[in-house]
Amino acid sequence: MPHPYEELYIYQLEGRLNPRIAIDAGAFLGHWQEEDSAFLFFSAPMAETVEGILRRQPHLRLIDSTRMAYDQWQGTVTGGERIGRFRFIAPWDPAAVDLQASDGTAILLDPGLVFGAGTHPTTRDCLKALDLAADSGGVRTAMDLGTGTGILALAMAKRLDAKVLAVDLNLLAVRTAARNVRLNRLGERILVAQGRAEDAIDGPADLVAANLHGAAMLPMMDAPGFRRKGGFILSGLMRSDAKEVRRRLSVLGIGIREEWTRDGVWHTYYAENLSPFEPSIP
Repeated sequence: MPHPYEELYIYQLEGRLNPRIAIDAGAFLGHWQEEDSAFLFFSAPMAETVEGILRRQPHLRLIDSTRMAYDQWQGTVTGGERIGRFRFIAPWDPAAVDLQASDGTAILLDPGLVFGAGTHPTTRDCLKALDLAADSGGVRTAMDLGTGTGILALAMAKRLDAKVLAVDLNLLAVRTAARNVRLNRLGERILVAQGRAEDAIDGPADLVAANLHGAAMLPMMDAPGFRRKGGFILSGLMRSDAKEVRRRLSVLGIGIREEWTRDGVWHTYYAENLSPFEPSIP
């Protein structure tokens, strides 16, 4: 499979793009919505196409356009580095098919335009926490909330042999994760869905992995379903949010078994539920 990305042409728009209006351009790669800013990604310059979008959706305004190499956006994606027990391989790597067939720890991962190629320190620590969850046993169902590329969901399905619900609010992330599930032929074990973490958490699961920023993590912890889970991998937390997450876990009778801090910034917790009661969080 050839490398599908070389150069990216990124157009930043002010406003929320209507996802029901199709963008009819062969070079269109996808769009990323961040609050009231939309980022359109193309593999070729598409100024005329963007002008047409602005005419059809006059509430939008072009803020900026950028051209950059894919490696500037995502970082180099190769299969040369083992992360924990897994080896994440770009599907365009010439050795990808042979490695997937011969190596049970190999996972094909096309991050596309979504961050999550496995190199971030929080991802590495989540994979370490996953090993602890596997050693504890009893995990038949799991959730990956804020799944991004689907990297943790893929690892949970392989490491735990569990059924996994992978959720992300961003539609581009959902499509990217679903593609990676298909690449790894794990469709019978992983369901990818669009939604908020605080809504999904009320569903059944033995283990929850959430690599989220604090603004998304704390509302999820308020949901009644959070305290009914058995194990937790909580990451993506900076210092002030990590302190509050620790406090809430203590109130809920959930004990932290292991924690990791990277560069004095990123915090990851692996925790297990020690008590069946459901106190309210003050």
